[in-house]
Amino acid sequence: MGQEEQSTVVVEEEEEGEERHEISESWSQRKQTLVLEISSKLINGDLDAKIEAARDIRNLVRKSSSSSSSSSAKTRLKLGASGVIPPLVTMLVSPNPDARQASLLALLNLAVRNDRNKVKIVTAGAVPPLVELLKFQNGSLRDLATAAILTLSAAALNKPIIAASGAAPLLVQILSTGSVQGKVDAVTALHNLSTCKDNTAAILDAKAVPPLINLLKECKKYSKFAEKTTALLEILSNSEEGRVAISDMPGGILTLVETVEDGSLVSTEHAVGALLTLCQSCRDIYRELILKEGAVPGLLRLTVDGTAEAREKARRLLDLLRDSPQEKQLASSVLERIVYDIATRVDGADKAAETAKRLLEDMVKRSMEHSMSRIQQRAASCTPNIQST
Repeated sequence: MGQEEQSTVVVEEEEEGEERHEISESWSQRKQTLVLEISSKLINGDLDAKIEAARDIRNLVRKSSSSSSSSSAKTRLKLGASGVIPPLVTMLVSPNPDARQASLLALLNLAVRNDRNKVKIVTAGAVPPLVELLKFQNGSLRDLATAAILTLSAAALNKPIIAASGAAPLLVQILSTGSVQGKVDAVTALHNLSTCKDNTAAILDAKAVPPLINLLKECKKYSKFAEKTTALLEILSNSEEGRVAISDMPGGILTLVETVEDGSLVSTEHAVGALLTLCQSCRDIYRELILKEGAVPGLLRLTVDGTAEAREKARRLLDLLRDSPQEKQLASSVLERIVYDIATRVDGADKAAETAKRLLEDMVKRSMEHSMSRIQQRAASCTPNIQST
């Protein structure tokens, strides 16, 4: 390329850069004007103007998001600082359903990825009307209110306020009666609240464990939903009330065992954590309950291919499940070393890790087949003779 051509390209690039800068600056100025107009309508306008302004907030944030994440973040900050939040919160109690829906959507768009706005919304008094909306039979409004509680509960300062508002029992009710999205958001909101230790009592008082176990039974064990559900169950298992609720629920321990066998890396880690907490709290009570559900094969496999924390928890739980006294127990780490030594002699050091893993997986498979055979035999022995009845 000649010097003249190179010079032409540089000039064209500079002109394009200047043009983009001018467009960006023009949009920024236009955006600032829109923020002022929206704020004025919400503060001084009639109901129709307020609804229109609330919808404009959603459109403005979405348009900013399409340009860049930093642009949408700045837009949220400017809107939050412009005084739009208090009138939006007031609209939550309007008898007009369009006003409630528009304000919910606007508040959600302001709160996403912005902790400052989350706190402002709760400080402005949004939680009580949101809790009332959780009681609605209108599925759309209840789903939006659930999503709002979920989003607001992600901010640490909001958690005790939401927990004290009576939201937990309503979120637990949604676990049984809500839409699919409502259930997902309710589980995540309850998990957000449970990360503050003082809030777990309210969740347990709301009888959250039975619907959580039912949802875990029904969902795919490797799904994100299962990950949130098992995470919440692990937290709840740290209290005696939570442990009793899990073990008293028909299929409660079995569902956790199945998650250990079929779950994702995250859900298996939480499921084995819950089982370990149960057994550590009272080995005499929980050891047989866990063994009865055929937990050993899944735990052995987890010592091979789980996360580091899951592998450690699985080893500790296997130690607790063994019959022999502590000093005679063959720890999982010792078993792994023996298998690794055998693999080294067979295939050499270069392939030892791969061979050891294959050997352990074969042991797990054989153990699972043996466990399944025992379960089938036990079921057959318990089945009544139909001909004699």
